[in-house]
Amino acid sequence: MLDFIVCNWSAWCPDLDISDDRLIAADNIVVPACVPKMLQRRLTPLARAVFAVADVCIPTGETLPVVFSSAHGELGKSLMMLQAIQAGEELSPTAFSLSVHNAIAGLFSIAYRNHQEITVIASGQEGIVPAFIDALGILHEGAAAVLLVFYDEPVVDFFPTAPFNLSAPSCVLALRIALCGDGVPLSLRRASQCPDTGEHSVQLRAFLTFLLADEQMVHLGNWIGCKK
Repeated sequence: MLDFIVCNWSAWCPDLDISDDRLIAADNIVVPACVPKMLQRRLTPLARAVFAVADVCIPTGETLPVVFSSAHGELGKSLMMLQAIQAGEELSPTAFSLSVHNAIAGLFSIAYRNHQEITVIASGQEGIVPAFIDALGILHEGAAAVLLVFYDEPVVDFFPTAPFNLSAPSCVLALRIALCGDGVPLSLRRASQCPDTGEHSVQLRAFLTFLLADEQMVHLGNWIGCKK
């Protein structure tokens, strides 16, 4: 069993019809003032949401280790570049550099001048739990707190998703977790059975709903998340 404390969290999930102060409204995405204007122009709508949500969980002046987790990153950018190549157009080096899976994490580290350990995970069928395991490893190595940032957007229609249950509406969730202190105590434990709970993006939405609701547990593939 893996135990931890959720010190605070914030999320952006435009189509989730729930009223909660920790949810940023779909039309209220504000990039933090610490992000230089030059850098802001490079942020896609999803990246802007990641910055806005994560900033809520970062105490002023503090830098901390970060674990980013996304199933496909911004896969639509890669498709656009492939279509540009097919059309015989030249690719922008900047566009290419911002299409890689760790692009948002790189921009984040620059904007916040964060020289702490930053990890980017693409866990595939394992869902969101590998990010928690990585963050807990950092905590057990001595970090006081870790920022976890999950983000996904719908898979572009060009890419087949059937028979996999892996596409869900856009969602961003940030959590500041620690091993002790004030907050909501949670635990992760291995499941005796492994129901098909979908991949990363589907589990992300389920976990956010779990945080907001009265349910005591949520199935996450091979794992079960529990409120203590």
